[in-house]
Amino acid sequence: MVQIAPSILSADFAKLGAEVRALEKAGADLIHLDVMDGHFVPNLTFGPMLVKAIRPYTTLPFDVHLMMTNPAPFIAEFARAGADMITVHLESDADIADLIALIKKEKKKAGISIRPKTSVSKLLPYLPMIDLVLVMSVEPGFGGQPFIKHSLEKIVELKALIGRKPVQISVDGGINNITAPACILAGADILVAGSYVFKHKLYERQIRQLKQSSEG
Repeated sequence: MVQIAPSILSADFAKLGAEVRALEKAGADLIHLDVMDGHFVPNLTFGPMLVKAIRPYTTLPFDVHLMMTNPAPFIAEFARAGADMITVHLESDADIADLIALIKKEKKKAGISIRPKTSVSKLLPYLPMIDLVLVMSVEPGFGGQPFIKHSLEKIVELKALIGRKPVQISVDGGINNITAPACILAGADILVAGSYVFKHKLYERQIRQLKQSSEG
């Protein structure tokens, strides 16, 4: 069954600990944390201190998605704050192999994310080194954007490139009860959902609907 990773970017920041606890109770499989530096994307979110603050509220894995131009100096900090997986962008200014090595040095899972216009073929050299590819199905930076349809073709292509390698495919952006089944059919293992999970405050229902997409 597909895994659901609610993005706390859409949560109530005044009570994040309670929100994370509620997501675990509602059936979430992991928590997605969008870290934005105000440079790689035109938005600014939070740093390692927030990750550390909410870590005691859940046993679910944390996937920390670093939308940063230069994530290298922060990898160890996020790892020690409680990240279980650290995902960096292929389009960042840093050397990707070096970033993966830094993540693995902290004994964390490593992920690479790609923007909608980035070809999946550029991931090929790194697939043997990583645990996850995060396909952005919207332009990164803000929640609530509509799903970009050509993302489905990228997921199919990526699935073929991965083959039998132990690399999961995660999809982030515009995920709802309509787009989820198409992503799963294309080959997605994890769906990152922000607005869809949080907008009605009925977290269990929303997560269940997304998971049922894989049963059709």
